[in-house]
Amino acid sequence: MNSTIWTEEKKLLLRVRGLKKWFPVKSTFGRTTNYVKAINSVSFDLYEGETFGLVGESGCGKSTTGRSILRLIEPTEGEITYKGKNLLELKGGELRTVRQEMQMVFQDPHSSLDPKKRIGYAIEEPMIIHRLGTKEERTQKVFELLHKVGFSKEYYYRYPHELSGGQRQRVGLARALALNPKLIVCDEPVSALDVSIQSQVINLLQEIQAELGLSYLFVAHDLSVVRHIADRVGVMYLGQLVEQAPTDQLFSQPLHPYTKSLLSAVPIPNPKIKRERILLPGDVPSPLNPPAGCIFHTRCPVAMERCRTEVPQNKEISMNHYVQCHLYDENHGND
Repeated sequence: MNSTIWTEEKKLLLRVRGLKKWFPVKSTFGRTTNYVKAINSVSFDLYEGETFGLVGESGCGKSTTGRSILRLIEPTEGEITYKGKNLLELKGGELRTVRQEMQMVFQDPHSSLDPKKRIGYAIEEPMIIHRLGTKEERTQKVFELLHKVGFSKEYYYRYPHELSGGQRQRVGLARALALNPKLIVCDEPVSALDVSIQSQVINLLQEIQAELGLSYLFVAHDLSVVRHIADRVGVMYLGQLVEQAPTDQLFSQPLHPYTKSLLSAVPIPNPKIKRERILLPGDVPSPLNPPAGCIFHTRCPVAMERCRTEVPQNKEISMNHYVQCHLYDENHGND
């Protein structure tokens, strides 16, 4: 399906604008001496029934973005609007109610489950916390969720150590579905799994999304996985989104030099075709002291003088294709 047309037909579910998360660095005496700028002004939209992929190198702020949206960690600044409500203004019971519709599947399926609790309790626990249904109703709901993720009822009585990594991730998905959410943040849900198991979990995610009309914020570093599951993709570098586009368009016509470098590293399943690698010099700068101007200019193979001093604006180059790069300024040819 054409992602550009698809997003226009769907209703907006989540809007993120100018999201920042700065972690304070304390001195020996407890005074704040600096900030780790994990997220630095991130903006994007997520539509009903859509999967928005968030990709980038380790440490670029992908997972922090997902956790900030759900307020598992409190953002420093910005606006997060869910169904027209600003999540950062909600408190108490109102926030508790909205949180039922926003759940998370964590990266490590082992550490996200209590080894002392049976699988049935792990799935039932969200319903207990939100005081939903009777014990009998919750148990029946757990059986239904086990069936939905491909398990028989006997798994209700098993413990996490009795399951494989892929099975534990299915439990994590069932637990996320327990409250009938509309949005699920998938924080690298398949990165800890074998390749053969990855495909099973991805297919399961897609089947459940089609059945329930869910929206996914899919955080990953594996571009092949993102290409398979995402409708649109945002590319993060050092806490900022440097490019956003429908998936097919991003992979066929990448604009930002960083995106081009990432895509050049994706293997081609054909030994007769060789892709020219774009190797970036140096290391990713520290989020404690990000570069002035364009944050990518210290590693960019086509950096201009203005890149060192001027921050590039987010520009829509074609429909739903945005990029932060001076190469696409109208007057860049005069530099």
